[in-house]
Amino acid sequence: MYFVHPQIHPVKFLLRLFNRVKLDRKLQEMFPGKQLIFTDMGRSAFKIIIEKLDLQNSEILMPAYICDIFQPILERYNIKPIFLDIDLKTFHVKVDEIEKKITPKTKAILVCHTYGLPFDIEKIKKFGLPIIEDLAHAFGIKPRGDIAFFSLYKQFPSLRGGLLVCPKDWQVSLPKTHFGFRDFISFLNCFPIFAFLFKKFGNEIAPRMLRKEKLPEPGAINGVSLKLFSASLNDFGRSLEKRKKLALFFQQELKPLGFEVQEAEGNVFCYLSALVPKNLAEKRDEVVEKLRKHRVFCTRIWHTPIVLNKDEFPNTFEAAKRIINFPLQNHYNEKDIDKMISALKKVLKNL
Repeated sequence: MYFVHPQIHPVKFLLRLFNRVKLDRKLQEMFPGKQLIFTDMGRSAFKIIIEKLDLQNSEILMPAYICDIFQPILERYNIKPIFLDIDLKTFHVKVDEIEKKITPKTKAILVCHTYGLPFDIEKIKKFGLPIIEDLAHAFGIKPRGDIAFFSLYKQFPSLRGGLLVCPKDWQVSLPKTHFGFRDFISFLNCFPIFAFLFKKFGNEIAPRMLRKEKLPEPGAINGVSLKLFSASLNDFGRSLEKRKKLALFFQQELKPLGFEVQEAEGNVFCYLSALVPKNLAEKRDEVVEKLRKHRVFCTRIWHTPIVLNKDEFPNTFEAAKRIINFPLQNHYNEKDIDKMISALKKVLKNL
């Protein structure tokens, strides 16, 4: 069984638990000169950024192709998003659209290192606006803007957790959070057998139940999630290199089938993302559904982006209709990729 969200290999993970890194020292090496604040979720870090940069009642430039979880946050702080369309090879914003969309009310630019591909920050520094980096998919990429935030559980089996990378003079106090039932379910979901059962039987009940438990205000990461993240960080560099090699192999197998893959240079491949062939755009959901019967559980991040307007943002619209994210775990090998490709070929043949 193959899943997109982080999975735990029991033996390897137990070894990591007994060999955890010294977290503070490791992170300071990765983010020198910055203050690091662990939050309960990545979105909590974004709320802190809004308040510290005084972005309420302003305009922010941001991708049209981004998670819709930002919408209620923007509404809460009365922020008007100025959306930018994307390039279909990178899924990054089109830089040439930025200058003409800046107004006197524009106070920041939010850019996303989508799916783990680094965005070239140097290209937008000339606009003189604070740069907020959404690195939810991109732990392993060094922030080069003013402020950045991560969503740890996208890449690590940490159950939840965000990380704010900000100036050292920011004063931030967060209430404690605790390991709860929602976290216990998330932990079980990191093991293939439970992930399969949740996919098969829990789709209607679990999502509603879990959402109710998320805090409306920013909080600190719980202790269990922090320990799981620390354990995962133990051999992160080596695991990341293996993941990159597997991703490149996967991409080479997808191309002959007509899939358009994301650029690879510098990519940490949080998600192995590709666009289904244009002639299959209307059958993308059918492909995803039929792959499930072969125990290959793909996702469609983001088939419902924050804005979906074909006339204004044609590339965002096309990406949303054609995107598919394939399973990729650090403990996979080429045989696992071959099995998924074999399943994909069978599905495509019988469409």
